[in-house]
Amino acid sequence: MSTIATEAAETADEPRRRTGVLAGRSPRELLARAAVYLVLAVAVVTVAFPVYYAMAGAFMGPSELSSYPPALVPHSVTGRNFSGAVETIPLARQYANSAITATAITLAQLFTSILAAYAFVFLPIRARAVVFGVFLATLMVPWEAIIIPNYLTLSDWGLGNTYFGLVLPFLASGFGTFMLRQSFRQLPAELRDAARIDGAGHWRFLWKIVVPLNKPALAALSIYVFLSAWNQYFWPLIITRTANMQTLQIGLTSLRDSEMSDPGLILAGVVLSLLPTLALVVFGQRFIVRGLTAGAVR
Repeated sequence: MSTIATEAAETADEPRRRTGVLAGRSPRELLARAAVYLVLAVAVVTVAFPVYYAMAGAFMGPSELSSYPPALVPHSVTGRNFSGAVETIPLARQYANSAITATAITLAQLFTSILAAYAFVFLPIRARAVVFGVFLATLMVPWEAIIIPNYLTLSDWGLGNTYFGLVLPFLASGFGTFMLRQSFRQLPAELRDAARIDGAGHWRFLWKIVVPLNKPALAALSIYVFLSAWNQYFWPLIITRTANMQTLQIGLTSLRDSEMSDPGLILAGVVLSLLPTLALVVFGQRFIVRGLTAGAVR
């Protein structure tokens, strides 16, 4: 009974202790805390305001967009900008191109990264550290150094202006392999021994045990790869030749460079391109944090 009474008294005193801690802070500490919150608030506004204005401007008419001072809230909501963007360029087809390309690249990189990471962790490879170092060295090669050879090769194969041309250079990733390797290394060796005793081969152990236990890392890698593929600009620009094969990012540039350039149409296209990325970041944020920190502590 005395133990229960003591715990109840400590629980009751907890709010007073917290208040006392805050009250006991010096004015310098309170000022420093307020300065931190102020800096964070300014950073949030700086990052979030362009997104908000793009969304608000997508529903504004030409008069509101050209007014001075600029209107921050649409007074007369209109969907003309979205319909105009769809009529100006093949936006629906380009949206589908981006979705197909990003999804294919994401699935391909997941598959190849899982297999390569498993090999580096669980298979007896000679000079494993050296081979892995050479593998990671590919991350140091700038994309600009290999984009011309890739373009010439795929053009010679007749894959220009095709989905294969958009996807093939990105089927594997050194970063994905490194990230999943770090995550796979967290699994205890006893799991592999138990699976071997149970008669499970490498393939079954990989897909039945390793992959389910590393879902956060796989989700984080999926989100990262999808966002990178969705926002690609330079490669789709040079490998595609027709508007029906171009991706959404190229279509937005066409809206900007058209003779009848309308800020409302551009903002509407930007909002449409932001929707998948915002959804992935909002709903997958915890997976990104957990996945990117996997392997940091052993």
